[in-house]
Parts: sequence; C-alpha cells; structure tokens
Amino acid sequence: MPTVAPLDLDGFCMFAGFLGDVPVFAQADGTVHRLDHGHKTETVHDGLTCAVPVPDGAALVTGGEDGQVRRSDATGGIEDLGSAGRKWITTVAAGPQNAVAWAAGKQAWVRLADGTTREFSEERSIEGLAFAPKGMRLATARYNGGTLHWVTTAGKPIDLEWKGAHTDITFSPDGKYVVTTMQENALHGWRLDDMKHMRMSGYPAKVKSWSWSAKGKWLATSGAPAAIVWPFQGKDGPMGKAPLELGTRGDQMVTAVSCHPQEDIVAIGYTDGMVLAARFADGKEVLLRRGGNGPVTSMAWDRDGYRVAFGSEVGDCGVIDIRG
Repeated sequence: MPTVAPLDLDGFCMFAGFLGDVPVFAQADGTVHRLDHGHKTETVHDGLTCAVPVPDGAALVTGGEDGQVRRSDATGGIEDLGSAGRKWITTVAAGPQNAVAWAAGKQAWVRLADGTTREFSEERSIEGLAFAPKGMRLATARYNGGTLHWVTTAGKPIDLEWKGAHTDITFSPDGKYVVTTMQENALHGWRLDDMKHMRMSGYPAKVKSWSWSAKGKWLATSGAPAAIVWPFQGKDGPMGKAPLELGTRGDQMVTAVSCHPQEDIVAIGYTDGMVLAARFADGKEVLLRRGGNGPVTSMAWDRDGYRVAFGSEVGDCGVIDIRG
C-alpha cells in the first residue's frame, strides 16, 4: 500500500512537484516550501499567480502579483528573471536552452539564456504561454485563438484562429500539435502542418489540468468525473477517436492529472482530495491516497516515477510513495 507523508500548509497550493529529488510546494501567498532534510520555506513573491518547472526539473519559474518573475532552485536559491512593472504576471513558461517567458495584459516577454529579452504584443490579453519542444518558438493563448511567434528570428507570427476565449496552451511533445483550453468546457487543437482543427468537447466542467504521457501519445485532462485521455498517435491525432475515461467516480470530479515519467499511467486527483493511479492499457486503478481536505490543485511525479507530490485548494499537501 502506498504511504503518504502529509504537509499541512495554509491556503491554495499553486504547484506541487519536485526540483531534482526535493519535494516543492508553491503557495498562492508567495511562499515556496521544500522538504529537504526538514521543512524549509522561502518567500519568493508578494502573492504568487503562476508557477512552472523548467524542462529538466532543476528549478521552478514563478510569477507574482508583485509583477516579478523569479527562478527558485532545490537549495532555496532565488534569481530575478524579469518584471512587468506594476502589473500582475498572468502566466509563465519555461522552454529549451534556458529560455523563460512571461505575460501581463497584452504583452509577453521572452528572456534567453544570455539575458537578452524580447517583447511580443497581442491585441487581446495573453492568458497562456508555451514553448515548442524544439526551436525557439513561443505560443500564446488569447481571445479567439492563439499565436505562434519566432523568438530569435524575424519570421512572421502565425495566427491560430478559433472563436472563443482560450485560457492556456500546450505543444505536443513531438511539436506536431498545439492544443488550448477554453473558457467553455472544451479543448481546441491545431495540426500544425496543415492547420487542421481538432475539437475536443463534451466536458461537464472547464479543463484546468492536463498532462502529456511519457512518449507524447496521450493527453490526459481534468474537467469530468474521470480523467479524459485523448489519443495523439497517428497522423490525425484525436480526430474521429473517442478518448479513454480513466478513474471514473460517480460523485466526484477530476481536478488534477499527472502522467508517469516512463509508463502509460496517470495519477488522478479529485474534488474530495482522493488520488488514484490508472493504467491506460486496461484502466486498472490503484488507490494512492484516500480523500483529504479540499480539491487537489496540483500533482507531479518525481523523475524516477516512485513518488507523487500533491497540493490542494486549502494547503492539504504531501508526498505519496508508491513503494509503501
């Protein structure tokens, strides 16, 4: 039976995961908590709005109500990366070659490894950012679609048009697809080689959590009483295919998902704090944590796939070790 090491914090957990082997929890009040030979805390922002790990998992990039963007590492080190003045940071992204992006209002900035910064503008507020897995390309989510920007070259931006409010954006790990979450209960996608649209709808609630499988063949999502997992293998992606429905519960909604770093397995968090793991191949489930306090807001596996860090709306956090 998996064991759970609880960590009781105050308030909303924005990020639960690992920096290297160290469990890290970033709270909406601007504090970052590390379980590194004891419980250690740093105040990184005056109010935290967003947080993402860098691709190699060695650091956490955060944005705040204070208009600052910072990088925190597993030792508690904090580095200033950029600012949006007095505006709240809406969203952050971390990309290849140590690139970092952030947005506030209609402006987005990209900071490259050498410290140079480029600014991009949209006609509507930028709600989400994502870097392509290869090449310096940045995607923005906005009202009526998204935009693909070349960061280091003068290529013309490419508009991804679809009516409605788009709230977040992601590239598939192979770079062939871009997918957005929407204000309505749906995802929208584009196949980049021909800009063919992909409509993924039917959710009873908004999708607020998503995770690509280890080999990029599946996209797991929240927003239903099960984890909805869309197939992206084959040239048409999820078009014309039904998603998997894993970890179905009749009385609770899925609020967070995190795919295993090696296997086709997803950890699923629910409105009542329960956490399950489910296997894509046969739907087999393993209970990782019984219900707790508040909906699960963030989850992530460690790089070896033996531990899951989780956080909730009310600071009910912890680490699950599946080895028992």
